Amino acid sequence: MKLLVFFCFFALKLANAQQINYSPAYFGPNANPVPEFNRAVIPSTTTVNLSGSSYSGFGDVTKNINFAVEIPLLPEFVSFKIWVAALENYKVTQAVYDLRQMEGDKSGFIGVGDFYVQTRMLILREKTYAPAIILNSTLKTASGDNFDQRRYFDTPGYYFDLEFGKSILTNNNVLNEIRGVANLGFFCWETTNSRQNDALMYGGKIILSNKRIDLENTLAGYWGWMQNGDNPLVYNAKLIFKTNRLNYHFMYQYGIKDFPYHHVQAGFSFELSKLTPNYNKLKAENNGIYL
Repeated sequence: MKLLVFFCFFALKLANAQQINYSPAYFGPNANPVPEFNRAVIPSTTTVNLSGSSYSGFGDVTKNINFAVEIPLLPEFVSFKIWVAALENYKVTQAVYDLRQMEGDKSGFIGVGDFYVQTRMLILREKTYAPAIILNSTLKTASGDNFDQRRYFDTPGYYFDLEFGKSILTNNNVLNEIRGVANLGFFCWETTNSRQNDALMYGGKIILSNKRIDLENTLAGYWGWMQNGDNPLVYNAKLIFKTNRLNYHFMYQYGIKDFPYHHVQAGFSFELSKLTPNYNKLKAENNGIYL
């Protein structure tokens, strides 16, 4: 009898798991967001970014701290990047709780979310009539907690994407550079019963720059095949103030589809030359050969 009860309980849990939508429309904002893409430039110095994010507006209020570091293994050619959302505090309404089939509390705290580990490689240098092309290879871990509260997937994922970037320089004190960036890739993550969702990634960005300020406007998303809230599309505007030591940024993001959040972010970035691999030493160790 006890064995029968156990199998019935297991079958109910399995059936419930199969009904869970592993998609951004039914999870917290840091579970499977639209991947950010860069300006199709690999830095020459290690860059650290710290920011705070606030998500609200659709029955889920989430606040967290973000950390990212990019280390150029070969300056301007190859880099290694890692980022994570940490110290997440959240609270949802009863309607969202029921929609997501959550279990346990409607509010809580998470120390560390999923880690993203990325390798970036320059494929083609920017030329007069050709854009720069950068290949990104990214792994998303399943280290995030609170799956029962639908904060993070309990499965890993990965994506590959290409960044295409081209600048137009202007002889203007107000506007020095106009840069266009396009992004195209493939995003994959596991769901239940070893099934996976495969999605086409896409995006476009326009950057207006002068010596002190950058203004970025980005439209990006991905298109999954399961059609269960897995087609997020977002728009964001970011303002970056550049100084000698720190760059400050302020961003607003609106979820147009399948990402039900208003996202506000503020943060800063800085360079760490001491954590940058020594180019001259690398060159000497490789008998003067550098790409």
